[in-house]
Amino acid sequence: MAIIPLQLNETENKVSKRRKERIDALAVLPVFFKLKDKNVLLAGGSDAGAWKAELLWASGAIVHIYTPELSAEFQEIYENAKSSQNPMIWHERPWATDSFEHMEIAIGDMETEGAGQAFYCAAKAAGIAVNVIDQPEFCMFQFGSIVNRSPIVVGISTNGAAPIFGQAIRRRIETLLPASIQDWAKKAEEVRPFVNEALDFGRPRRIFWEKFVDLAFTKSISSPLEYLKKLIHNVENDKSSTDGKVTLVGAGPGDPELLTLKAVRALQAADVILYDDLVSGEVLELARREAKRLLVGKRGGRESCRQEDINDMMVKLAKAGKNVVRLKSGDPSVFGRSGEEMAWLRAQNIYVHVVPGITAASAMAERLGISLTHRDHAQSLRLTTGHSKKGDLPHEVDWSAIADTTTTNIFYMGGRTAPKIREQLLANGLPAHTPVAIMSAITRDEEKHWFGILDHLEQGVEELGIDQPILIGVGNIFSMVQKRQQEKLDNQSIV
Repeated sequence: MAIIPLQLNETENKVSKRRKERIDALAVLPVFFKLKDKNVLLAGGSDAGAWKAELLWASGAIVHIYTPELSAEFQEIYENAKSSQNPMIWHERPWATDSFEHMEIAIGDMETEGAGQAFYCAAKAAGIAVNVIDQPEFCMFQFGSIVNRSPIVVGISTNGAAPIFGQAIRRRIETLLPASIQDWAKKAEEVRPFVNEALDFGRPRRIFWEKFVDLAFTKSISSPLEYLKKLIHNVENDKSSTDGKVTLVGAGPGDPELLTLKAVRALQAADVILYDDLVSGEVLELARREAKRLLVGKRGGRESCRQEDINDMMVKLAKAGKNVVRLKSGDPSVFGRSGEEMAWLRAQNIYVHVVPGITAASAMAERLGISLTHRDHAQSLRLTTGHSKKGDLPHEVDWSAIADTTTTNIFYMGGRTAPKIREQLLANGLPAHTPVAIMSAITRDEEKHWFGILDHLEQGVEELGIDQPILIGVGNIFSMVQKRQQEKLDNQSIV
């Protein structure tokens, strides 16, 4: 069943091919104009034009306004700008063809489609990028929703299809970016010359900036420049900074929204990602685009990489100075072989740490809308593997302790051993009518579930199949799910 290292190269080629195809078609290309001290044309004087004028002015542009009149709001913005070092220039007349001379971009605030088309054609003839407000057919570029933590600026576009989505996404991002990130970004500009002078290009600089980013997301901007210079000095004199590291990251059950922020940061910092077969493509999409990705999947009953080959690969990459992420489905510390991998890496003097993930049992509870430790149904929770090193049901399990009516039991990787799980639980006194829930592909589009009793466990697994990861839940708590399912069926029959 094991594959030899030569076959890993074949896997690598397949992954490389996938990477080339990973970027889907873009509706628009996100770009950022540097407009400081550049001339821009804004034709029109309504409130809509006022917002664009203020945005352009905030970008440092010299805004040339062509219109006989300004709205009250526009007039206020114009008066405020007059007292600044970068005043707007109001040409109190309509735009003309000579208005486009020496302009970088042109914005049209037009009342009619005909006026918009005329402005668009004139700008295009002058070779100027143009946007006509609220007339997308006459726009060479668009203004998206903005998250302003300048010098960090995040732009969001829906290509005009759903502006409400752009606003909602902006609100989500604003909650993730602390206000202090703006000050940290300014501090980065200040400290960059010292970093470039002191640290070699490549991994040493990467280590410093990773530490810097960790500070930015966890601390206020109280750290003075001298502290950051000390951090540079520490990285410069740390001989291990040329060595790589390995991070075991929990990818959760499949839904990318269940990843922790620390997991996303690890993926964004990785040079190489060794990922399991069960990791979803949506999770991989969150990784650094330049990262090399290698599939090292291990699936019961299928051709798989040997654990020894995976261990050797991690050591080889880390000793080559790579930042390696070992991306595992669920939580690495829950039947994820993290203990074996950590022991091997530490024996080779490789730095390794773990980023926990959402384990399948937690995802099962969320999807079913239950608590696995509801006080009315269970006083303990047991997570048990249904798959030993030899591929059979583990012999070391204390089945008499598991067969307890006050315990919620969750069996991982128990699809093939379901008949023996049923046999052992019944033999140790668990009632045949004990409620059971079986789920496959939890949180994914192909998710399936089956509800029944312990005596019919094997039948449930057969109905769902074992092509996808199976999770078996046994315990009185699942009676609540069955009750809801029955009520739903009863209501449907009434209708």
